[in-house]
Amino acid sequence: MDRREPPRTEEGWYVLHDFRTVDWDAWRAAPDRERQRAIEEGIDYLTAHEAVADADAGGSATFSVLGHDADLLVLHLRPSMAHLDTAERRFEATALADFTEQTDSYLSVTEVSGYMSQDYFEGEEVEDTGMARYIESRLKPDIPDMEHVSFYPMDKRRGPEDNWYDLPFDERSDLMSGHGDIGRDYAGDVTQIITGSVGFDDYEWGVTLFADDPAQIKKLLYEMRFDPSSSRYAEFGRFRFGRRFPPEDLGALLAGEPVPTGEDTSHHHGDASAHGERHHDEGHHGGRSDDDHDDESEQDIREALADEDIYAGQPHGEDVHAMVLYSEAEPATLADDVDGLRGNFEHYDTHVKTAVYTNSEARSASDASGETASTDGGNAAVVSIWDTASAAETAGGFLADLPGVVSRAEVGELEGEEAGFGTMGMFYTTKPEHREEFVEKFATVGDLLADMDGHHETDLLVNRADENDMFIASQWRSREDAMEFFRSDAFADTVSWGQDVLADRPRHVFLT
Repeated sequence: MDRREPPRTEEGWYVLHDFRTVDWDAWRAAPDRERQRAIEEGIDYLTAHEAVADADAGGSATFSVLGHDADLLVLHLRPSMAHLDTAERRFEATALADFTEQTDSYLSVTEVSGYMSQDYFEGEEVEDTGMARYIESRLKPDIPDMEHVSFYPMDKRRGPEDNWYDLPFDERSDLMSGHGDIGRDYAGDVTQIITGSVGFDDYEWGVTLFADDPAQIKKLLYEMRFDPSSSRYAEFGRFRFGRRFPPEDLGALLAGEPVPTGEDTSHHHGDASAHGERHHDEGHHGGRSDDDHDDESEQDIREALADEDIYAGQPHGEDVHAMVLYSEAEPATLADDVDGLRGNFEHYDTHVKTAVYTNSEARSASDASGETASTDGGNAAVVSIWDTASAAETAGGFLADLPGVVSRAEVGELEGEEAGFGTMGMFYTTKPEHREEFVEKFATVGDLLADMDGHHETDLLVNRADENDMFIASQWRSREDAMEFFRSDAFADTVSWGQDVLADRPRHVFLT
């Protein structure tokens, strides 16, 4: 039999899943001062490693493990095996280690393979492209700021009838692609870190899944069971499940109290907003969250827009959410990078559109001179539209790494005023013969908006790839100010006028 072609791999950070059980009898019997010392040294160790004080890069997280054989999981990602070796031994030097025992562990390394991108491994030019950034995110991943974790090791089956390693590369690649399609359906709800462990541990791969809703992990894995890549060719090891908690809550955990305590439930050190990540707050663990208020605001907007026959999500169609970032990079260069990301996004059913938009005035200047100008003070905008807010937020993590990104369209403080309302985004597709007329009409409406109380800024942006596809992003002091405009005669007149010049109904999206 001919030797099968193995997919090439590239490795990134090394990973240690350190599972520990607590000697509860010893803990209860210990004097208060010994337990307090163990808590303090445990907190110091966990906090320092989550802050990655021991290395130039990586990440760590701490979880309470539910069920038997383990009480704690400390997850480390580091640039080298030496870092993991030191991290494991440093834990043993703490007073907390005296009350714990390592009952299991898993050693592996993040990897990407030829199943993902043949061009990458065949030396094709992928530097500074969306694909290159996607691969980098797989090799050096952030630990998602999600509440629950599920970890399991796995092998590919090598049985007499079903042997993964006897399949031709193209057949294996097709199976992996179909398997990945299932995972992409859960984008935003479940995030994964895949690691290779051939030669490092008992199995060939480790899979770590993160989710805020634990049922989403179950649904994903259940659906994957029916895929041939799993049903015929996969063998699984022990599954372990846990909840993340901040290091400072270690004492509460050991005392049997609910965690997180609510005093500080964010897990990241530093500002994660630039990467599109979400921090937990008390609303996620009980009580009214900001999302509840946002839902009510969005429903009010939907109802007002629906009265004007404007597509605005449920109950008049599916919800759509947009992630909008601004970049000072040359638009043509930016568009090349976005093309690479779009190729990845299109694997997801929740993806609607991702494109580069520039200011309408800059576009007109470009048309006249033959050169592309960046917008005035006003940079090029990358707009990515998704069916769900969580998917749009996840996409923001990749979009934030595009060149020259300087800001993100979101609610924020403007000119010293209180946080505003930046969720108005309207897409228009004009009839080609009415495009210039539409741009002129926007200028007239812009003058009207400038005189309205509570209006901060409104921009008309044009898709570089389709001049008839336009996007209006507007920011207001408050939801009430925006609603006042939606209810105005001027807005109704504009919508009525648009029926003659637009190729389709305008569509409102919510900026994530």
